[in-house]
Amino acid sequence: MEDQTKDGKAEKLFQNFGKRVDQFMQELDEAGSKLNKEFEGKYEELKQAAEKLKKDAKDKDRWKEVEESLKKAGRELENAFKAAFKKKTENN
Repeated sequence: MEDQTKDGKAEKLFQNFGKRVDQFMQELDEAGSKLNKEFEGKYEELKQAAEKLKKDAKDKDRWKEVEESLKKAGRELENAFKAAFKKKTENN
């Protein structure tokens, strides 16, 4: 009878251990899913930020081109004014 009690205790111990392992595996699975969702969210945020930076960089290059064109036009306008006023003073 004592042997049966020992066998019963061992079975119960292993059964309890098995339940705890199952519970741990379930919690680990849930944590993995949460981390995966969080990772995907962060990845999407980074991807959108990268696209925005890429677009801003292109726009910046475009604005640099516009700025250079405006500076060039300003210099030409300045030269035209200087030439116009220089001729007027030379003619007077």
